[in-house]
Amino acid sequence: MQLGMVGLGRMGGNIVRRLMQAGHTAVVYDRSPEAAGSLVDEGATGASGLEDLVARLGAPRNVWVMLPAGEITETAIQQLADLLDRGDTIIDGGNTFWQDDVRRAEELRSRGLHYIDVGTSGGVWGLERGYCLMIGGEAAAVERLDPIFASLAPGRGDLPGTLGREGRDLRAEQGYIHAGPSGAGHFVKMIHNGIEYGLMQAYAEGFDILRNASSPALRPEHRFEFNVADVAEVWRRGSVITSWLLDLTAAALAEDEHLSIYSGYVEDSGEGRWTIQAAINEAVPAEVLSAALYARFRSRQEHTFAEKILSAMRKGFGGHIEARKPEGARS
Repeated sequence: MQLGMVGLGRMGGNIVRRLMQAGHTAVVYDRSPEAAGSLVDEGATGASGLEDLVARLGAPRNVWVMLPAGEITETAIQQLADLLDRGDTIIDGGNTFWQDDVRRAEELRSRGLHYIDVGTSGGVWGLERGYCLMIGGEAAAVERLDPIFASLAPGRGDLPGTLGREGRDLRAEQGYIHAGPSGAGHFVKMIHNGIEYGLMQAYAEGFDILRNASSPALRPEHRFEFNVADVAEVWRRGSVITSWLLDLTAAALAEDEHLSIYSGYVEDSGEGRWTIQAAINEAVPAEVLSAALYARFRSRQEHTFAEKILSAMRKGFGGHIEARKPEGARS
């Protein structure tokens, strides 16, 4: 299939590469000529702007927007809506707030356009590992684009099947699902990211306790000097807390057990906040996820080894580089 891609950052560019490797064709645009140029060298068709991109696509057109959530995405989608024709589809694969998807879908539907929201997980490793996709939108539009989603997804790989799944949607076993109507894809991704906060915080606190087991505040006979890099490595092998996040932690600690390149200042993408707001709206207790979010807020005032662990994981899966403490911030 043919896909237009707007936004060629850490994930957008690799989504295009993975699709081209699977035999799809792509028309690409980014404000950075360098980002688009490298993909053109690899076989994509470059566009000089949104109007040019739309002109180079055959009907029905499919345009994937992979930009930071908020005004920049909103503007791009509105501009595309003015350029596209009835029957064309706009896909938002960024971390958009799900209620914005509901609104956009209704607005675009009145103009004869399809809108699909795709929660996309995989970070900078998606090109190699594939992307876990959580998709929202009209069933017919999602089904038409199934070749795109199937090519981006990881596939079954060597992961054992889950007992009792007979008769269920096979797409989930391939690493992608049609979660429901417009907004459902980003809602599921929002909760995914909220859980991610909690998992990361649990690892971070555990390693901080291990690292401080030699504290002078403890009785000498109760002190331990742990090699936390070795602990992370052994936990990866056969323990019940294995995960990709632990893999990334082990890699970071093997490189530098003190994580000296990290400040401990930890950002949040916004989806953790939206998750907590959803829990409030539904009157669902979410103590762990709330505490994990607040820990990130606190990290911007004082930093611990736990926060360095968080930063190392964020850099590992998403290429996020945490800012140093802003001038004037409390230490």
